[in-house]
Amino acid sequence: MVVLGDSLSAGYGLSESDAWVTLIQEQWASDYPHYELVNASISGETTSGGLRRLPTIITQHEPDWVFIELGGNDGLRGFQLAEMRSNLNAMIDLLQEKGIAVALSAVEIPPNFGPRYTAMFRDLFAEVAESQGIELIPFFMLEIALNPEWMQNDGIHPNLAAQPEIAKIMEPKLRALMEQTNK
Repeated sequence: MVVLGDSLSAGYGLSESDAWVTLIQEQWASDYPHYELVNASISGETTSGGLRRLPTIITQHEPDWVFIELGGNDGLRGFQLAEMRSNLNAMIDLLQEKGIAVALSAVEIPPNFGPRYTAMFRDLFAEVAESQGIELIPFFMLEIALNPEWMQNDGIHPNLAAQPEIAKIMEPKLRALMEQTNK
């Protein structure tokens, strides 16, 4: 499985070895050695950047699954939602054409651009997942962001203490996806 995400999955401000994806990789190496998790996340990544990088990621890693955790930077920059929807759909279409299973993370943003944009942004992920017939994974930051002790000073990125908590939230969800293809 490849995690294609932004700074929330890349471990912004932390050592790569401390990021939640790496913590799950380490757990799987001992508990589920036939499962592999690759972190292809980049801080600052947008849906258009993810779409540009996806063909190389597919060739390089040949995944059975891709978990897309993108869109937050699009929303924080006020990008057009139609473009973000188009990018997500194009990524999902490309993966499905290659026979690669896909799951999409829901993403939420602060209400910087007003309640209408924020609501439309939030709803877009469920709409894309439903129209594509793929699994939507709840946004892992919902529980984390409510605890200031788990957040960096910027109020956006999870800190070192949050990484094991995110891993606890995400590991069973990602493992359940992997189990769908390893029955």
